[in-house]
Amino acid sequence: MRSDPARAPLSLKIATGAVLVFLHFPIAIIVLYAFTTDEATFSFPPPGLTLKWFSVAWNRPDVWQALSLSLNVALVATGVALVLGTLLALAVHYSRFSGRDIISFLVVLPLALPGIVTGIALRSAMSLLDLPFSFWTIVLGHATFCIVVVYNNVIARLRRTAHSQIEASMDLGASSFQTFWYILLPAIATALLAGGLLAFALSFDEIMVTTFTAGQQQTLPIWIMSQLTKPRQRPVTNVVALFVVAVTFIPILISYRLTREK
Repeated sequence: MRSDPARAPLSLKIATGAVLVFLHFPIAIIVLYAFTTDEATFSFPPPGLTLKWFSVAWNRPDVWQALSLSLNVALVATGVALVLGTLLALAVHYSRFSGRDIISFLVVLPLALPGIVTGIALRSAMSLLDLPFSFWTIVLGHATFCIVVVYNNVIARLRRTAHSQIEASMDLGASSFQTFWYILLPAIATALLAGGLLAFALSFDEIMVTTFTAGQQQTLPIWIMSQLTKPRQRPVTNVVALFVVAVTFIPILISYRLTREK
C-alpha cells in the first residue's frame, strides 16, 4: 500500500515541533515572568502570579516617553519608506537603463548587511556632516532598512501585474497620474500595506542601528536593554517586552496574510 504523499512523516513533524519550541520558548519565558510575584529572581515554577507589574509599568513616565519616541519614529520612517520604496520599485521595474541591476542590489544591501555595520556607517556619516543626534537621525537610520522592505514587496507585486492594463489605460487617453491612481495603485495596494506594516514592526523593535543614531535618546528597545542591569526591574521589563512582542507580532501577521500566495 502506498503512503499518502500529502502526509509528512512522523520524524519531520517531531523535528518541526522541536524547532518551533526552540524559537518560541524564550518568548514564553518573558510572558510567564511578566506575571511573577518575585521581583528579584527567576525561580521556576514562579512563586505566584500577579497583574501588579502591568500597573507599575503603566505608571512609569520613562516607559511612556520611550514608547512615544518609538511609535513616532516608526510612523515617520514607515511613511518615508512607503514613498521612496514605491518610487524606487516603479523606476527599477518600468525603466530600462544601464546599471539597473546594480541599483537594485544597492537598494537591498542595507537589509543584508549586519545592523552594526549599518549603524557604524551612519554614525560616521553623521559625524562627518556634523549632524546633532535627534529624532530625525533615528528616522534616517530606520529608513535605510524600511525602504528595502517596501521596495521588495512592491517590486514583487509589479512583476505579477500585467503591463497590458497600463498600456490600455494610456491608449484610452488617461494621463500618467490617472493610470497610476486607477490602475496601478489598486494593483499594488495590498503590497504597500503589507510592506508598510512590516516596516513599522521592524522599526518599532530595532535596537542595533538605533544605538548608533539616537545619542542620549531612548526608544523602547533601548529602554528595555538599559533595565537589564537592574534586577528588581525585571518584571516591569518583561511587561514592556511583552508589549513590544504584541505590537510587532500583529503587523507581521497581517503582512504575512496579505502577501501569501493564494
